[in-house]
Amino acid sequence: MKDKRIKSISIDSSVTLINAMKHMDDVDRKSLLVFQDDFFLNILSIGDIQRAILNKKDLNIPVSQVLRTNTKVVSLNTPLEEVKKLMKSFRMEILPAVGVNNHLDDVYFWEDLFINNNLTEDINLNLPVVIMAGGYGTRMRPLTHVIPKPLIPLGESSMIEHIIDRFQNVGCNNFFVSVNYKADMIQFYFNDIKDKSYEIELFRETKPLGTAGSLHLLKGKINSPFFVSNCDILINDDYDAIYKYHKENNNELTMVSAIKNYPIAYGTLETSSDGVLEALQEKPELNFQINTGFYIVEPHLINEIPENKFFHITHLIEKLLEEKRKVGVFPISEGSWMDVGQWDEYNKTSTKLGFEGFSF
Repeated sequence: MKDKRIKSISIDSSVTLINAMKHMDDVDRKSLLVFQDDFFLNILSIGDIQRAILNKKDLNIPVSQVLRTNTKVVSLNTPLEEVKKLMKSFRMEILPAVGVNNHLDDVYFWEDLFINNNLTEDINLNLPVVIMAGGYGTRMRPLTHVIPKPLIPLGESSMIEHIIDRFQNVGCNNFFVSVNYKADMIQFYFNDIKDKSYEIELFRETKPLGTAGSLHLLKGKINSPFFVSNCDILINDDYDAIYKYHKENNNELTMVSAIKNYPIAYGTLETSSDGVLEALQEKPELNFQINTGFYIVEPHLINEIPENKFFHITHLIEKLLEEKRKVGVFPISEGSWMDVGQWDEYNKTSTKLGFEGFSF
């Protein structure tokens, strides 16, 4: 069984960064083993790829160009307690056991050594979280004619509870939820949850105010950097790494982007002004960074939200850019962003998480 797992996370050093990201999504891992022929080279983590993207590296370069030289490894005779201590200290999903001539002897997997499969259990960000849950859920009709989108079940929990769970895993327990459509139903739902392990406050728009307009209602209530999340997305990435990126780069606002890959099924042509062919590319693949609807925001920006006016968070971002202020973008893989606000993607996510979906 372990041999199959090792094989499933092994790639050749010639694989491109974008294909390595796809491979991580396919096997639901954040780390891979990189080989050159049968010779073990190193671990490739999602963090390595994210740093490459932030440094403007081409996603079509081979992974060999971004491998670190100081990745942690052990030998087969390393005591198990030392292995566990190392994995826990560096939150390592996998830890290779390497022998003579860098031969891969074995791989330790986190889930085999720790009862709690949560790599983030020691993280305590303790930041407020704002969840934007005031929309009509038009993409999920007819069900949203009856219940609001945040309460649509995903397994045995609601969408919004899955979002809250992910934040609680990194020590965030103070939630503000912007509501409008069917707000009373959402309020009743949370009132009915007994012994909540988090604090939650619902604040209500009197009219639809866009994806950021209601934030002006939080003036004086939030005095630290805070997360903002749409109510119909799940982000499966390192929230601690996102926050560190935000702080280390002194961003006023950080957007999380998903790398979307679009293969073109035809050869593409580039021509000069007089129609002469200059270049031909057979079946290229285009990569874009897509806004996921997940942000970190500095608290002073609340004061820049107009009062009682329709205002998207993209309007705020455009304002910051016009004023030459700093907006960061932190990339994650396509599979780490689950958009559960439309039925096709909702059903894909349900299957991925082992739940049943809906059919109409």
